[in-house]
Amino acid sequence: MYKQNILIIGCVAFAIALLISYLLTPYAKKVAYKIGAIDVPKDNRRMHKEPIPRLGGLAIYCAFVITALVMALISPNISLNSEFIGILIGVTVIVMIGIVDDVKQISAKYKLAAQILAAVIVVKSGVTIDFINLPIFNNSESGYVFLKALRIPLTVFWIVGITNTVNLIDGLDGLAAGVSAIASLSLAAVAFNTGQYSVAILLLILAGATAGFLPYNFNPAQIFMGDTGALAIGFLLATISVEGVIKKAATLAVAIPVLALGVPIFDTTFAIIRRLLNNKPIMEADKGHLHHRLLEHGLSQKQTVVALYGISMALGGSAVILSNAPSKQSAYLLIATVLFLVLFGALKMGLFRKEEEKAKI
Repeated sequence: MYKQNILIIGCVAFAIALLISYLLTPYAKKVAYKIGAIDVPKDNRRMHKEPIPRLGGLAIYCAFVITALVMALISPNISLNSEFIGILIGVTVIVMIGIVDDVKQISAKYKLAAQILAAVIVVKSGVTIDFINLPIFNNSESGYVFLKALRIPLTVFWIVGITNTVNLIDGLDGLAAGVSAIASLSLAAVAFNTGQYSVAILLLILAGATAGFLPYNFNPAQIFMGDTGALAIGFLLATISVEGVIKKAATLAVAIPVLALGVPIFDTTFAIIRRLLNNKPIMEADKGHLHHRLLEHGLSQKQTVVALYGISMALGGSAVILSNAPSKQSAYLLIATVLFLVLFGALKMGLFRKEEEKAKI
């Protein structure tokens, strides 16, 4: 009965966040036009041809914060503890720098500095990766590897890294929003199954806030989430997963959010490898991401986005299955299978392809 009540509360929170986001997005669009947060296509990497407002992330942020605070006031399952407050302050810093970037396109180093500051705020509030459970690398019975002094830099690295992976896949209408919503729901299912009810509710709120924005963002998009949204969603997924899933004493718990966020994480990893193979700066944009390759194979924008939704669902489902793995051996087998399929797919899609190889095709 208690679990059923939690599930009902989570569904209500999801619906509230979805409604608020849906109602606020048109106002975010007006604000974007007023302050000049407009995406004007200037190169062939842009899929759109007309200027599009890009401040939709403001509606997502407001929907998340409002709903989370309301649920904290009316439900005992979410408490205004230091970790929760730290996450709210941190994401506010991210949104502020995102708004500035959506208007003025600031330097990457300033965005990185703001992300590190936000991550440090969260870490100081108590959100840290204190240990990882890797029995295969540890002979102790528990299998815990306590990070000690490394917990702070590793947590900051995780938060900043995940924050940027969502931003890097924001290349097609509805892609980042849909994939993020699916990842949030997958992690919420894991948190619910492992008794992390407050974390599950927060993730459902994030999923609802993102889903409420999606009708305006799906192809043809009326508004983009911009850095304001992509960075905020990535930050929230990173910090909430640390506070809930990764801290849970389960075998290979760190692998669960990696699988749930598999599309942005793997795509970013392959992009870094591809750029190194091409002797390009790893932060230099290119047209070699998975969605670009699918478009090259003849899929439309909508078909490409739906295909990536399917891949995200499969990886999210793998994360849920992993959280319920009956043994360490079955967990290792599942991870090995998923990694093999991901690598095989990446090779088939040419995600490691060198530029000279592409030119010959």
